[in-house]
Amino acid sequence: MIKLFSMKNQKKDGSDAPKQGSQKRASAAQLRITKDINELTLPKTCDTEFPDPDDLLTFKLIICPDEGFYRGGRFVFSFKVGPNYPHEPPKVKCETMVYHPNIDLEGNVCLNILREDWKPVLTINSIVYGLQYLFLEPNPEDPLNKEAAEVLQNNRRLFEQNVVKSMKGGYIGNVYFDRCLK
Repeated sequence: MIKLFSMKNQKKDGSDAPKQGSQKRASAAQLRITKDINELTLPKTCDTEFPDPDDLLTFKLIICPDEGFYRGGRFVFSFKVGPNYPHEPPKVKCETMVYHPNIDLEGNVCLNILREDWKPVLTINSIVYGLQYLFLEPNPEDPLNKEAAEVLQNNRRLFEQNVVKSMKGGYIGNVYFDRCLK
């Protein structure tokens, strides 16, 4: 109670008036992303990088799957958190060119929680686990890379060979993939 009264008195005195050059207030998106980052529980196969430590709205997620088709690979995703976060999902792009049914050759990611199923209660942690799951269980039913999805549905062995070949660096059809093994 004492603090309340002393703050009230400060306001009357004008000693609580904003000073010139004082710090800018954090936006709702900045406050929420700070909370999300602080509560982030990354699996051992994931890591984050913040190119600018003062900018939590732009960062990278590195996923290095330890099982499944993509075991041994290193995949980098860029996150851009907009001013309407958490009411709108962050923009997520895969910077590593990957042969995957749910990631196209431009790096767009097909993950339902990044689109129509996004809800403000979801966090960066939800997206991390969603992305990791895409590497464990690629979904040919909802593809961005239709050719990879078709191969996965019709010939799992050829799909696995294509994934390994692309991760080692090489051509799949007429598309060249850079090496992405760790």
